Amino acid sequence: RPACLGILCHFKRPRELQRERPWEGRSVTRRSAAMTLAGAALWPMFRGAVMGPVACFSTSPSPLLLWPRIYSHSRSTRVMSSRRKTNHLERTVNNFRQEMVAQAKVCGILHESETVKRLRLVVMDKDFAFKAGQWVDFFIPGTSQVGGFSICSSPGLLERESVLELAVKYSKHPPAEWIHNQCDIGSEVTLRVGGDFFFDPQPSDSPVNLLLVAGGVGINPLYSILLHVADLNRLQGSKYCKYKPGSVHLYYSARNTDELIFKRNIINIAKEFSGNINCRFHVTQQNLEISADIHPYVTAGRISEKTLAHVSKESLCYICGPPPMIEAISQQLEKLGVPKERIIFEKWW
Repeated sequence: RPACLGILCHFKRPRELQRERPWEGRSVTRRSAAMTLAGAALWPMFRGAVMGPVACFSTSPSPLLLWPRIYSHSRSTRVMSSRRKTNHLERTVNNFRQEMVAQAKVCGILHESETVKRLRLVVMDKDFAFKAGQWVDFFIPGTSQVGGFSICSSPGLLERESVLELAVKYSKHPPAEWIHNQCDIGSEVTLRVGGDFFFDPQPSDSPVNLLLVAGGVGINPLYSILLHVADLNRLQGSKYCKYKPGSVHLYYSARNTDELIFKRNIINIAKEFSGNINCRFHVTQQNLEISADIHPYVTAGRISEKTLAHVSKESLCYICGPPPMIEAISQQLEKLGVPKERIIFEKWW
């Protein structure tokens, strides 16, 4: 079947994917979890000692794509935990990871806000691929600590230009600090794709309406999904896309409009696909006057149950942000009758 965006690769069949996720469907023991963490951290150091990384994507030149599920989320994301996990590998031990690791070079650095930098990375390996909403393990020179950053660009950009983008907020965590203080054009890093939080529709699927709810830099994976839907809309009527996207409602909350990264691009997408894609920004601590071009899209206050009252039970709901926000929005959606299995969330804090 024709692949949306003309991706020249095959996803592995479900049985093969299951073999790559041996922990799914059973609990992970402390020992096996530790081994998984160790392997995740050490793999790039030893990749030269083996025949080469085993890719999760076939190198077949066929323009067909075997589509897996539209979305996925691990069992662990359905459980709210009060235990704070600050280590990326610990937080994601139960998540799917590709075996492929790929070298990438920084080809652009943009300042999205006072605290967020966006990296453009050109990926050397033509077989590297990801699904909208996934993240990367981010290996940097000189440290054993592994970063974990959601991809904020679309799979289509990677296909067209071999480029992916990451928007990273400053912190003292070594990978984030390296991005803000040491990273430069030409810097080289190593990436590995992972994550069970994604939107990846099959050509034969019926249209599905999406609700995207973001808090702070939790916008990153949802922006990737939004860009992917925009790409699919642009390809309607072409031989490359047989899936017809449903509507998208994006609600994005931050303290003030300066922290609403990607806001103007999001507004432009909403204008381009008016009626199909809608966006609304919420600010909780706005002190300065809101600029005229974004003022019609901004609401003061948090995203509430009243805000979400229009959401149908058939909508597919993606949430990413601080855990308290995720818990509150999930409860509001359940009160509105949205089934739990249609509420997918990812938390990084």
